[in-house]
Amino acid sequence: MTTMKAAVVPAADAHWRLEDVPKPEAGPHQVLVKIHACGLCYTDALLARNVLSFRPFPLVLGHEGVGDVVAVGEGVSTRRVGDRVGLPITQKPCGRCEFCRGRHPYSFVTANNCVAPILTGVNVDGGQAEYIAADANGTILLPDGLSYELAAPTVCAGYTVWAALRRANAKPGARVAILGVGGVGHLGVQFAKAAGYHVIAITHSPGKHDLARELGADDVVANGDELRAAGGADVLLHTAPTHAPAMDALKGLKPWAKIVLMGISADDMFSFPALSLTGHSFEIIGSAHNGPEYLAEALDIVARGDVKPMIEVFPKERVDEAYQRLINGELRFKAVVTY
Repeated sequence: MTTMKAAVVPAADAHWRLEDVPKPEAGPHQVLVKIHACGLCYTDALLARNVLSFRPFPLVLGHEGVGDVVAVGEGVSTRRVGDRVGLPITQKPCGRCEFCRGRHPYSFVTANNCVAPILTGVNVDGGQAEYIAADANGTILLPDGLSYELAAPTVCAGYTVWAALRRANAKPGARVAILGVGGVGHLGVQFAKAAGYHVIAITHSPGKHDLARELGADDVVANGDELRAAGGADVLLHTAPTHAPAMDALKGLKPWAKIVLMGISADDMFSFPALSLTGHSFEIIGSAHNGPEYLAEALDIVARGDVKPMIEVFPKERVDEAYQRLINGELRFKAVVTY
């Protein structure tokens, strides 16, 4: 077989099309992965709309792909045929630039600082296809027993929120507020609960209050005033798509609280009130995956059943429907496409 099916984005703001494209082969230090499932991320929408641009259209996106290794290239010793793997966004740094000479762990910090990184589904073809060839070091082994459908969203969304929670390094028993109960936030509530924290969900949507409690939230509030009245928070995980709710949530933070930003917001500028920031000695933390060990931890937690991504599964023939539901805000909460 020399061709495969892939979800192709032909142009900016176009419908995604399932097309026959050349099937890749595993080159030196690469593995060929048969994709079984690939999640949709909001970053995919930004790329498909050309808000973010790293290469010309047509595109094959997807950085939440999972599947089986079916071939290994020359020089590969860390992966074997039959391995179940995930394919996070940072596949390979250039290895030669000033940043890379520091020998940093693979993370989205690498993606933003290496002069020529290889980014799965961003500047090279991604996992919205039946097969993908990728650098062996750009894959991660999946725990036994973890389904492909639940592994896929963990490879980015779960990774994002768990790495942020770990970066916050909160004390045992801390009060952790999750701003937003969406594709990332619903996982944040569960991961924070699994880690033993007192969890407060912040959502302006009344219809999500009962759901947040079902996911493990000890308290559910709508804004910063209600957060303060509920006892405040030591950590704020900001998963909302805009910054205004985070600015409001500052009113409910306890002294020395940590504010952790992750992901990409629709409004990039975040202006903090200087008096609140200094007067309460708040700490602002940016979090960008932070290393593959945190992805391994997140996958293990999901495999144990302590966290369960809420997903809608679509066969590859309905990939455009999945994308349309993503951009229209109709998913609850993650779309996973099977191949």
